[in-house]
Amino acid sequence: MTGTFGGALEARQIPAGEGYLSSEATGEIEKDGNVLLVRRIHVTYRLRLRPEQGAAAERAHAVHADNCPVYRTICGCVDITTELVFEDGGAAAD
Repeated sequence: MTGTFGGALEARQIPAGEGYLSSEATGEIEKDGNVLLVRRIHVTYRLRLRPEQGAAAERAHAVHADNCPVYRTICGCVDITTELVFEDGGAAAD
């Protein structure tokens, strides 16, 4: 999912490589009989950017999952949520 989101950011001229975009995923496991199943995954994206890039980043975040192969593959059986956290420090404008 991070790669798909990064591509959506780069398409909007928002740097996603070189430490600008990072992610952390947390899964919740439940037991079904004697089998452990992943029921929920929450992904937190952290993005360094300039304040004026925030709206475009939010738009990319809002649509990226629908274009992500991983999300589309498992969303029917695992509840997947994401959040986007902004951090100051984007590259200077050219």
